[in-house]
Formats: sequence, structure tokens, C-alpha cells
Amino acid sequence: MILVTGGTGHIGNVLVRRLIQAGRKVRVLALPDESRRSLQDVEVEFVTGDILDSSSCRQAMAGVDVVYHLAGVIAISPGHEKRMWEVNVVGARCAAEAAAAMGVRRFIHVGSVHALARSRGQVVDESASLALSAPPDNYDRTKAEGVATALAMAETGLEVVVVCPSGIIGPYDFGGSEMGRLVCNLARPGWHVLVDGGFDFVDVRDVAAGLMLAAEKGSNREIYILSGTYVSLVELHQLVRSVAKTKSASLVVPTSLALTIGKIMPYYYRLTGSTPQITTYSVRTVIEKCRFSSAKARRELGYKPRSLAHTIRETLGWWRNMAE
Repeated sequence: MILVTGGTGHIGNVLVRRLIQAGRKVRVLALPDESRRSLQDVEVEFVTGDILDSSSCRQAMAGVDVVYHLAGVIAISPGHEKRMWEVNVVGARCAAEAAAAMGVRRFIHVGSVHALARSRGQVVDESASLALSAPPDNYDRTKAEGVATALAMAETGLEVVVVCPSGIIGPYDFGGSEMGRLVCNLARPGWHVLVDGGFDFVDVRDVAAGLMLAAEKGSNREIYILSGTYVSLVELHQLVRSVAKTKSASLVVPTSLALTIGKIMPYYYRLTGSTPQITTYSVRTVIEKCRFSSAKARRELGYKPRSLAHTIRETLGWWRNMAE
């Protein structure tokens, strides 16, 4: 039996589908009020509980051989710091401790490339230190603390493998992820204000495949970066526009102006109730222009990410089908 926490999320529902297609029995730990729409057509066992509750974690892990711990909170704007720390750090500890207590053989922890310390223009690999010096209320710090917590549990005899994906896009994005909304917005006609920066984007299906490879071939206490293709925001817009066959143009704003806009926009989002996209955190992330190397995952796991153009085509196609 396999347990997936965060199984209804973007990576989670794709992973669950792949595991079931591979003939595995899968259990998903879900909150009482959590939407299960993303898995409504999938034969999977649900257990109601909370990763912050040790007893429900242990109950969910009874008879489980492998745990994929995906549950996490992503927040790029202020106001979510407490919840982010609880889920990304405390939740990681509760899940790993329960796995060790229940005799789980292998614990696959999903971190993020944001958990790794980096500097502008750097090519980041697994030799980078964890971002444990970032401010405590920062997303990077919570992911770094979560990774450190999971790896520390290897001292108990639990086999722990960590994977760190980059910016995830792709189909089955039922919740409308931040990266998914970015791609959809760039497909719309009209003018798009962009920042002079870029990021690495990876297909959610390749991340799911990488997770399964990590469970099968990953070395205990090791971290594997699951990245895809680095692209500037201008290049991403051009690619999306070409695939979507829409007429649009872009305006690249100076970094200083982008950072100023990032400070102001959270107030706008709060007033309008809209979903944040441009914040100080998101601007700083793209202007770093960091590359993330997946060489280790390719070499040790057999990880093979697909082309970004292919992912963009299938992402937009999925969203079109959902809208019909």
C-alpha cells in the first residue's frame, strides 16, 4: 500500500493516477473539507485526517510501505505565514515521525528548488545548502526547514529521499496553480507587463514520474532536483502566444519598478479579492535568473523531462477542454 499526502493537489492527483496505472494500491490522506474533485474518476482509498495530527497520520499509514509526502502550502503574498510554517514544517515532522513509528519503509518528501540557497544567475544543484538563513516567514525557509526535518528522520532508520521540483505546469491543474494561471494569462490577447527575468518550468507528469523513480532508485538521505527548461518570461510569452495563436504584445518593466509594483500589489489583491501573482517575492524569484540542474536525477534515476513546448500545448489544451 502507498500513501500520498496532498494527493488531491496538482502533483498529487497526477502521481496518484500514475501509481494506479502501474497497478499499485493507493491511499490518500485528505482534510475533512478538502475537495476531492481532482480524483473523482479515480479508484483510490481516502482517509480523512490532518498531517498536523499525529494520530490521523498513524492511522493513514497503517500497512503502508511507501509514503509520498506532498502536502504543502505555497504563498507568495503576506498573510499566510503561520499556516505555511505549520504545514510545511510541522506537518513534515508529523508525517515523517508517523512513518517511522508505523514501520514505513520509504518516505519520499517533496521539497522545492526554493528550499535551496541560491544567488543571482547561479546554476543550482544538490550541493547547494538549504535556505535555512532565509526569514522564518519566507516560503523558501519553510520548505528548507521541511526538507531538513525529513532528512533528520533518517536517523531513526526510516529511508528518506527528497525531491525538489522547479516551477510546475501541466494538465490536471484542477486547483488553478500559480504557474498554471501564469500560462493561461499569457495566452490571452492584449498587452502583458513582464519582468526582466525567468524561471525553470517542468511538466507535472515528469515530476510524478520522477517521484516514482525516486521511490524505486533514489538513495537514502539524498536530494534530487526535478527541473525542466529555463526560459525568460519574454520567451515564455512568445511560446505561449505561438501555441495559443493569439495576438498579444509584452512590455518589460525595469527591475526597480517591478519591485515597487510588487510591494503595492498585495493591497490591490486584498481589496479586490483577486489571486496574487505579482508580489515582491515573485519578482525577486524571477529576477534571480537561476538555473536548476537535473543532472543528478537524470544520471541516478533515469529522469527525462519533456520539452517545454510540448507541455505548453497540452496545458492549454487541457484548460480549453475544462472550459467547454
